[in-house]
Amino acid sequence: MPTHGYESGRLNLPFVGHCTFAKAPVVTNWEAIDADVAVLGVPFDMGTQYRPGARFGPRGIREASTLFSFGHSGAYDHEDDVTYLARDKVGIVDLGDVDMVHTDTVACHANTEAAVRQILASGAMPLLLGGDHAIAAPSIAAFSEHGPIHVVQFDAHLDFVDERHGVRYGHGNPMRRASEMDHVTGLSQLGIRNVSSSNRQDYDDARAAGSTILSVRQIRAMGNQAVLETIPAGARYYVTIDIDGFDPSIAPGTGTPSHGGFQYYEVLELIQGLTRRGEIVGMDLVEVAPAYDPAGVTAILAAQILMNAIGFIFHAREHAER
Repeated sequence: MPTHGYESGRLNLPFVGHCTFAKAPVVTNWEAIDADVAVLGVPFDMGTQYRPGARFGPRGIREASTLFSFGHSGAYDHEDDVTYLARDKVGIVDLGDVDMVHTDTVACHANTEAAVRQILASGAMPLLLGGDHAIAAPSIAAFSEHGPIHVVQFDAHLDFVDERHGVRYGHGNPMRRASEMDHVTGLSQLGIRNVSSSNRQDYDDARAAGSTILSVRQIRAMGNQAVLETIPAGARYYVTIDIDGFDPSIAPGTGTPSHGGFQYYEVLELIQGLTRRGEIVGMDLVEVAPAYDPAGVTAILAAQILMNAIGFIFHAREHAER
């Protein structure tokens, strides 16, 4: 009779035990990371321009992720006929959170960049839980010695503001800051739509910097394969997911919701396509603000998309090595 690990050890139900990402073990010594994926919380929301609350995103996503903790022998996907996230193939650890110094954006971003640099030095893939989208800039900056990278952004907003009243490191600026980094070869900005925080000049500047900008409607008209073909093949990708890239009907818990957004499988299939087109080397998911979603569906969506992404990434890596 086949064994699946269900009858040995603790049952370890989602509501039991410590609340780490996917119930992964905690690593508090960041100089001794030994894992494939290192999850890092960045509870920063001082870059928000409207509703705050994303500082509680890492806690919310961690709690939701316990639903997908897979205490047995991985997660079998009958559509792909693949078992993803087997613990003997993908090692995940939770590093806890970056230290936040309230009201000091420079210190918070410096702490974030330093933490991501330590993850990269260990050989693990960084996976950041935001926090608002400002955290993407220091995370991407940390790849300066691990480039080149191409940034793939899922978002309702362009986030390409240069400076407004002296603000250069808010959640409207990270893609502009990324475009200025020598190790960033280009950006694919997907889902951008509706009235946004950026003006016409920002769009012109983004395209001049090499960005490909596609709305949700354009992506649906083109189809996933055509969209993937606009992204450089064989590249190393940093994927940044703003939860407001999804439609607020499935992701209401965010500070700047925008109707007309992605549905779950649209983003999932594009991420899976990226793993087959190149290599995803880092990720963040930002702007989950649990207070605006009493049902918790936004945090569950965030956890589910990240768990599936990890499965896709390491399945693709395993087959690339054969």
